[in-house]
Amino acid sequence: MFTEEKKKNTNYGTMFVYCFFCLVFVVEVVRFAKPYYNFQNLVETEAAIEEGLLDVGILPCNIRSSVSIPARDHKKLSATIREETRTRPPVTYCVKFESFDTMSKLVKDNGDKYESHPFSAGGYNWTFLVYPNADKPVGSGGYVSLYVKIDNSSFIENQNEVYAWIRFLTYKSTTDTYHEFYVTDAQRFHLFKQEYGMLNFLEIGYYQTPVHGFIFNGGQSVFGVDIVVSNPPIWEDVSYEENIPGPVIGWRIDNFSSGEHDSYYTSNSFSSGGRNWVLKVYPNGVGTGKGNSLSIYLLSASNKKGYVKAKFRVIDQIRSNNVEKQVEGWPNAEQNGWGVDKLISFADVQDPSKGFLVNDTIKFEVEIMAFT
Repeated sequence: MFTEEKKKNTNYGTMFVYCFFCLVFVVEVVRFAKPYYNFQNLVETEAAIEEGLLDVGILPCNIRSSVSIPARDHKKLSATIREETRTRPPVTYCVKFESFDTMSKLVKDNGDKYESHPFSAGGYNWTFLVYPNADKPVGSGGYVSLYVKIDNSSFIENQNEVYAWIRFLTYKSTTDTYHEFYVTDAQRFHLFKQEYGMLNFLEIGYYQTPVHGFIFNGGQSVFGVDIVVSNPPIWEDVSYEENIPGPVIGWRIDNFSSGEHDSYYTSNSFSSGGRNWVLKVYPNGVGTGKGNSLSIYLLSASNKKGYVKAKFRVIDQIRSNNVEKQVEGWPNAEQNGWGVDKLISFADVQDPSKGFLVNDTIKFEVEIMAFT
């Protein structure tokens, strides 16, 4: 009897130990599996939140509101449109409404738009248009629309067109910054296109509760515009004039070796091809001709820097055996000149038999053949 009961007790003990180890195993499995489960949930939750922020376009602040605000689809924005914030206020024109809600109601009798007083920008008169109501203009949906309009008298008087860069802004009090939209390209205004604007500037819902910051101090709101007008270009007409209808210009220098002008001689201004020029002679030479040759340069009297083709001559006053050299190209002197460093050697100038210096007088000629 004793033996039989002992055997039964032994079986119960074995079962108890077995169950205990099973329980421990299950607990450990759950303990190790739970962090993984929580981590997965955390990653999935964060991913969902991040995706929601990007898709809905929520501003980076933890704002809760009962107002339903349509989501701006950034994917639909043109690649040329930029959306930014800045601390600098509008530089051209600014409008403050004491009550956005009241203004929205008042403009219903004015085509659902507020039109500012005229103002000047870039030499032209403009007005600033604010559309605060839904679907005004048609197609704006639930967005505030901002436009600028140029005074058409500008085109009637000047008969031209205007290019201007436009930036639209609104003040956000919660960050003390200005929210702006702009297109990177300049806009073209003319007699048949006097307005330009942003149809979908910002959702109207942002102006229906102060928590977003776009209305403040009991309902105030601020809108602005920057207008930078592009000045008309300065045109330069470049042409290559050949066969210049001008005479060969002669220049005579007396007392050449007197030493009064040991640096250089400068001629009086003369005209050729409708332009004014001067000649400059260096009796001691410049550049590669310094100390061995006489140098001569042609200069533009109006400091033009173009392409010139010309011939220089030193006149043989005895046998008409002139020395001639041609210059062709862009200015090759520091003083906007075209010329040659070695027109004639000192030895030839000083040789009386060659006839270049007679009675201490030397003569030059220049023939301008072409220029731009």
